[in-house]
Amino acid sequence: MNPNLSLHLVSAMIGIMVFFTIAVAPTVFKVLPQEWASRYVRSFFPKYYAFLGAFSILASFASANILDMVLLILCAALFFFSLWVLTPAINKASDAQEKKKFGVLHGLSIVINFIVLAIFLFIIW
Repeated sequence: MNPNLSLHLVSAMIGIMVFFTIAVAPTVFKVLPQEWASRYVRSFFPKYYAFLGAFSILASFASANILDMVLLILCAALFFFSLWVLTPAINKASDAQEKKKFGVLHGLSIVINFIVLAIFLFIIW
């Protein structure tokens, strides 16, 4: 197996996360009507979290460094928490128009995303 495969996968995931944060999300909410943007985001995020979670696990298996392996499993757990727990709670709060709860949960999802991004950057450093 390629000893750098894990680093390549982590680098690709960093690219995906940064591109979505900088290019996709702001564009969706500027270009699409609110209802369409919301529908797009609801459809996108489960795929985003599942893909990044699965690839974090793959990268952990390919890692030659035990610390990186553990950190990648932690990242996968955070992605799957976001997929299975946080995203449904965010959607429920949005549907119920619970703005404060939505804001807290959405803020938590952003913090988790930045934590994972920081871990990925640490791994490739």
